[in-house]
Amino acid sequence: MIHPAFISRLRGVLPAHAVLVDREDVVPFESDGLSAYRNVPDVVVLPENEAQVVAVLQLCHAEKVAVVARGAGTGLAAGALPVDGAVLLVLAKLNRIKAIDPLARTAVVEPGVRNLAISEAAAPHNLYYAPDPSSQIACSIGGNVAENSGGVHCLKYGLTVHNILKLRAWTVDGQLLEIGSEALDAPGYDLLALLTGSEGMLAVITEITVKLLPRPERAQVVLAAFDDVAKAGAAVGNIIAAGVVPAGLEMMDRLAIQAAEAFVHAGYPDCEALLLCEIDGVNEEVSADIYTVHEVLEASGAIEIRSAESEEQRLKFWAGRKAAFPAVGRLAPDYYCMDGTIPRAQLPHVLKRIGEMSEAFGLAVANVFHAGDGNLHPLILYDANQPGALEKAETFGGKILELCVEVGGTITGEHGVGLEKIKQMCAQFATPELTRFHEVKAAFDPDKLLNPGKAVPELHRCAEWGAMHVHGGQLPHPELPRF
Repeated sequence: MIHPAFISRLRGVLPAHAVLVDREDVVPFESDGLSAYRNVPDVVVLPENEAQVVAVLQLCHAEKVAVVARGAGTGLAAGALPVDGAVLLVLAKLNRIKAIDPLARTAVVEPGVRNLAISEAAAPHNLYYAPDPSSQIACSIGGNVAENSGGVHCLKYGLTVHNILKLRAWTVDGQLLEIGSEALDAPGYDLLALLTGSEGMLAVITEITVKLLPRPERAQVVLAAFDDVAKAGAAVGNIIAAGVVPAGLEMMDRLAIQAAEAFVHAGYPDCEALLLCEIDGVNEEVSADIYTVHEVLEASGAIEIRSAESEEQRLKFWAGRKAAFPAVGRLAPDYYCMDGTIPRAQLPHVLKRIGEMSEAFGLAVANVFHAGDGNLHPLILYDANQPGALEKAETFGGKILELCVEVGGTITGEHGVGLEKIKQMCAQFATPELTRFHEVKAAFDPDKLLNPGKAVPELHRCAEWGAMHVHGGQLPHPELPRF
């Protein structure tokens, strides 16, 4: 527990209302979007400006108190889960859009700014911010940087790391890092890429300069229905092989389609799998690519193909996909959302194996994912009220991630590792690689005060995991309690 004297010192560097310790005030911060993992924080601080953030970091460093940074709390890997004896540093109040430069096509924002708010602010200049996670109406740009988030349009426009230019960040001892450049390149090591996706383990970000893009002249969605999931998976590769780079290429299976349709009424057909393929650009280019996509989908076995006939219908098609996660909540009391990435060519095989594992575990799966870049989001349905159900879902999810590694993929595409996937880090990386990760961590945070116990496992844990894995056992998560 944090000593009362330390709480008093926090109140000396922050306004009284920015330091929360009463249980009724801190319980709302006990988990992020992965609510299966919970831990009530000892203290929550809500700084209102950069100077207050720095003061908190310097105090925590001096007293050797750990710090867990948190944004909007929409993360899905328990990356912002509170740690016992640590300060939960919530950056939600740093929510100013500092500047928009329509000529340079940039925006300078604080970490608490919502993803969608950037595009809304840039709209008068006919510009927008491309990465669009499904949670974009709520998720914050600081969290997007921490997890290197993607979205339905990441196939053409890239992940967060491809859409940011500069970061202003602070080490745990209060040293300023100004990383990146508005120029095409910056000298020295690519620390911008290193901090993007570092999950709050290296520094606390207080300012981000993002790229803005001009809105395309035209955007149109093609919807294709399939009577077989494997056919839909193969169609994804066929579209790319035809030389078309869609702005978005998303896939949903029957369970996800039914849930989304009941929730949003997007007009989806009754089928085993659905592809949404969006083409954008100048009018002539879009027309040519739409024609090619229709031909490819027909040759790939689509049983129905529709093109959005208006902007309203295009947005409706996407509304169903973007609401798929909450919609699936109507199918079962609980679901466990996975996040792995595979080579596109492996989609049919991996979807088939997930179906087989679903039968073996006796747990239904709704598949919703960024098919274009192979980022899978299987949603494992279960009932946490049944003893052992969560543990079974976790085991099933772990097997899916190990399958991703087996076929040449990775254990995460945009949600991060956090606490959820820390065992599977041992499946993907060997001891020398994990050792390098720890050395990078030590260069920024030698006392391991920033987000301890997350993302990179200790080597002894991997040795234990390997021994347990060989014998079919399961390791619990010893670093943090789960209530």
